[in-house]
Amino acid sequence: MKNVLVTGGAGFIGSNFIHYLLRVEGDVRVINLDALTYAGNLDNLQDVAGDPRYLFARGNICDAERVGHLVRDHHVDTIVHFAAETHVDRSILGPRQFIETNVIGTFTMLEAARKYWLEEKSHPLGDVRFHHVSTDEVFGSLAPGEPAWTEETPYAPNSPYAASKASSDHLVRSYGHTYGLPYTITNCSNNYGPYQFPEKLIPVIILNAIAGRDLPVYGDGQQIRDWLHVEDHCEAIHLVLTKGRTGSTYNIGGENQPANLTIVETICEILDEVHSQSPHRPHKNLIQFVKDRPGHDRRYDMDTHKIRAELGWQPRHNLTQGLLDTVQWYLSHPEWVTAIREKREYQGWMDANYKAR
Repeated sequence: MKNVLVTGGAGFIGSNFIHYLLRVEGDVRVINLDALTYAGNLDNLQDVAGDPRYLFARGNICDAERVGHLVRDHHVDTIVHFAAETHVDRSILGPRQFIETNVIGTFTMLEAARKYWLEEKSHPLGDVRFHHVSTDEVFGSLAPGEPAWTEETPYAPNSPYAASKASSDHLVRSYGHTYGLPYTITNCSNNYGPYQFPEKLIPVIILNAIAGRDLPVYGDGQQIRDWLHVEDHCEAIHLVLTKGRTGSTYNIGGENQPANLTIVETICEILDEVHSQSPHRPHKNLIQFVKDRPGHDRRYDMDTHKIRAELGWQPRHNLTQGLLDTVQWYLSHPEWVTAIREKREYQGWMDANYKAR
């Protein structure tokens, strides 16, 4: 792993992964390919912008010519593919972009890797890897008491977002089976932590509470997710890249499954304590139950036995401490938050998604 192309590296998980990779791999070179759409933010990477091991390349993963040049020009031996449209609510209102980015974009990346690594024989096959970052949502929804998903669980996606990610997973596997492309896939649970774009549950609740705005909770708030700190996720991906078996899939979960309402109430309690000067205390009084998302999955849960047994990985972050650290990060980065909130697209999306509820 010498020349690593990270797609979507200016996004939430991608930027955290670049930080992690530069910290743990001394002689690695990282090329960050990002289209800088609404969720891409180079401010996430200000502290590594001057690192000679890091290069930013603006471009769309659907642009085959751009991708092909980058792979060849930088002698890429590893692709870590984060770039995706990821928000279920956005996929419900506008699914086309999810198909284009998540399916066509993944196909474009796979083709670039196949041509350079396999047709042109640029590197020994044992020295290359296409790693695809996916989601637990491809498995569908669990009823109370059902066992957690394993890597062998059949796919049953319920949203346009989940379906587009399931499609991309199948494409990656097909390139491994048909062409012999060395690949790995990870399916992760809900991430949280620094730099998360404030359209997802945890940053929305933190930032609305600070501003004294309503805290929207879908339906009865009893939807259950498995919450994974982004740093634990990055460590797991690195382990899969360096020690994981080619052609394998690994589940990555935080092993925390509280109801969404519990997450919201916990954040409110944390803010009551660490933001004691707030005029909006107790912050839980801001909670408002709103119309549920169409087809909202009820419960997710990941069985992480495989990655624990094979690679020795386990999450390091306790959820309560992780949420406290995340709240403090947003409180200490008001300029980052302000820059996003001032964007017209962001405010338009928030109005479109929440005001009608």
